[in-house]
Amino acid sequence: MTPESQLATNELTVRPCTERTEWDALVNSQGGHPLQLWGWGQVKAEHHWRTERLLVQDGSGTVGGAQVLYRALPWPLKSLAYLSRGPVCAVEDAERVLGAVARSVQASHGSVALVAEPDWDADSEGERGLAAAGFRRTDSTILIPRTLILDLAQSEDDLMAAMSRTTRANVRKNLKGELVFRKVATDGELEQVLTIYRETAARAGFGIHEDAYYRDIWRFLGEDSPIIAAFDGESVVAFVWIARSAGTAFELYGGVNEAGQKARANYGVKWAAFTAMKADGCTRYDLNGLLNDGISDFKKQFAPHENLLAGTWELPLSPFYSVYASGMPLARRTLQQGRSAAKAAVRRIKGAAGKAKELVGR
Repeated sequence: MTPESQLATNELTVRPCTERTEWDALVNSQGGHPLQLWGWGQVKAEHHWRTERLLVQDGSGTVGGAQVLYRALPWPLKSLAYLSRGPVCAVEDAERVLGAVARSVQASHGSVALVAEPDWDADSEGERGLAAAGFRRTDSTILIPRTLILDLAQSEDDLMAAMSRTTRANVRKNLKGELVFRKVATDGELEQVLTIYRETAARAGFGIHEDAYYRDIWRFLGEDSPIIAAFDGESVVAFVWIARSAGTAFELYGGVNEAGQKARANYGVKWAAFTAMKADGCTRYDLNGLLNDGISDFKKQFAPHENLLAGTWELPLSPFYSVYASGMPLARRTLQQGRSAAKAAVRRIKGAAGKAKELVGR
């Protein structure tokens, strides 16, 4: 679809949005997630994705929209389309908006499937809209639906009271100590953050991107991606990195070095992140996923509840969907993994696609 073209679908018009101001205004006015912001799409476009932003409109104006990320796949599958915490719309409009977006993606790109992981609660009207639009629930999760979302509309006293007793004591100790908690402000401080993140990943045993990826988040999201850090003098000892829309703060990354561990700075910096986002006007703080691991155990010390989002839903768009589904389950996981995993997935699907090509040629 060219920037000038439009696609009419069941009295709805779908057109690409090419202006950042217009797009981010939609996301923020509709209560959209920060992973639907223009800057996040720029980041992904720099790292092996193609990004398209679609406005869904009717006679009275814009009903919603979706930032669609495309991952190239071998012939005949073309691409996989993905809505990261999208679409952007009211839950009562979910069926209409998702249907219009899906038809546009199919007509303009011929993608094998459209995967959606909306920022909606499980068992909600939004889920029913997904099902009505033809989406199927899948266990091939990209963003973890089980999470912890804090209500930042509460008072700071209420937020503090929800913490475990030990966590509350550690936070208060940090606040009375010599550490300073503030937003990262310079490129030099960002480089300290990246050093700590590499150390944290090596210590905890999880994979991370190359540094250029995180520098692009800093560059393209700008003020929409604040980093809250604990400083010992001029040195960063712990950090929390956030993506933020008008209403929602979404925790991207966090880390602590040896000095920060000794000072238990990871408690104070978490509290500083909550209060900074509250001061910035956010009403929700998503700690981004709960698993059965030590990092999740740490997150759960800050509130006694859990939240469950709608999860991952998939809509077949191509007659070759069965080839994709049976020959490349790993492809779905490449949405969140690095280049080596993506290459392995592509090698697998080339084999399946080759067989499909033979069948087509017969």
